[in-house]
Amino acid sequence: MAREDRLRVLARIQEYEAAGRFNDDVEEDDPAIPIQPKDVDYTIKKLSSKFMTGVANCLGKAFFENMIRHKKLIIKEVRGLENATAVKGGAIVTSNHFHLSDNYAVYKTIKPALKKRHYLYKVIKESNYTNFKGPVRIMMRHANTLPLSSIHATMREFFKGMKILLERGEKILIYPEQAMWFNYRKPRPLKPGAFKFAAKFNVPVIPIFICMQDSDVMDDDGFPVQELYVHYLPAIYPDSSLTPAENAARMMERNHELWVNTYEMFYQEKLKL
Repeated sequence: MAREDRLRVLARIQEYEAAGRFNDDVEEDDPAIPIQPKDVDYTIKKLSSKFMTGVANCLGKAFFENMIRHKKLIIKEVRGLENATAVKGGAIVTSNHFHLSDNYAVYKTIKPALKKRHYLYKVIKESNYTNFKGPVRIMMRHANTLPLSSIHATMREFFKGMKILLERGEKILIYPEQAMWFNYRKPRPLKPGAFKFAAKFNVPVIPIFICMQDSDVMDDDGFPVQELYVHYLPAIYPDSSLTPAENAARMMERNHELWVNTYEMFYQEKLKL
């Protein structure tokens, strides 16, 4: 993205923040092509899907590790990883969303908490699955991604896939803030989807909040590359005495509370939205 485009995005973030539109997209994406059930293999059952997943993960690792080598992605510190390693089965992982590389920061740091031959699955929006070309298209479609869809039949397959993956102990990353806001440091109000999934499938939520500081390295658009401090916070478990709706609301509230506490502790300031 050119510097001028990035400046427009930052201006839009300021505008949306002032208007309280915290979950709206600030990037200008093309309309998504609806995903049909035949277009996605959520549990990677087909031989062709297994092959393409291997290709996509190799491409992704090469791309992001190159960013790390050239200090375009700086993971400065990981805190509280024991909170993730203590969760032995399937779980929903939540994180704030501020950069295209934040999912790799989560994957690279959570690896000690993953079982052998397990990957971090990522829920993505429909347009990310359909709109890219070239190597990025391969990564978006095959690097253990779980696309949402505007087609009801596809979403039925999505839910079936989620159930299978969580039952076999996979970790699934969902961004409950919904939209990516470039280098935005504050925790935004959360959408309930991730917590509804956790309540529905009776699995815990592992909250992650990534804090940032400017480094002395500039990115390709002339902005400081952020040094990332990845905070793994205590897992939030469903309460068997509550209904799924009550559990989802309680888990979402607790997740937001943990994020706010981490923000205020790290930046030494009260959250103001």
